[in-house]
Amino acid sequence: MNAKLMNQDQVETLLNHKAPEAMGEAMLDQHTFRQGMANLGAAVNVITTDGGAGQAGFTASAVCSVTDTPPTLLVCLNRSASVFETFKSNQVLCVNTLSSQQQHLSNLFGGKTPMPERFAQGTWSTLLTNAPVLEDALVSFDCEVVQTMSVGSHDVLFCQVKAMKQSYGLNALMYFNRGYCEPLPMC
Repeated sequence: MNAKLMNQDQVETLLNHKAPEAMGEAMLDQHTFRQGMANLGAAVNVITTDGGAGQAGFTASAVCSVTDTPPTLLVCLNRSASVFETFKSNQVLCVNTLSSQQQHLSNLFGGKTPMPERFAQGTWSTLLTNAPVLEDALVSFDCEVVQTMSVGSHDVLFCQVKAMKQSYGLNALMYFNRGYCEPLPMC
């Protein structure tokens, strides 16, 4: 495979939301990209916040580890989402990774249900940042947003983990090929 590295001008062009044609390359259409992304399985998370701007939460699979020194995750959030301004203002969040028994919470936080009704389901507590922690989540990462980068329609939130709570003996809820699934053990 012959990978081509982008130069600084190309990176700035991408970050400034210009079409890839401006970099001299053909653009992959949105439909084809989304078809491919459907085959990228991911854990299902409920991302929560609480603070001066209020309490909010949404369902996300666009979450991943960045580094363990210091422990940092990234969370992608659409700037047109109804919760965007709340997360932007509060600057704290909790990544609650759902177990396979919590699909109903994914649906609840992924829809248009009013916030009080979302948080009426499940048992919630807090750790250090005051962001809501789902008590029986597979794992909860309590975070402070330390950096934000805008890319296309989304902001990438870099989140330093301040505390963590983990449950044991549960299987993860995964999203793959536009549907929920549970991973099967290989041995």
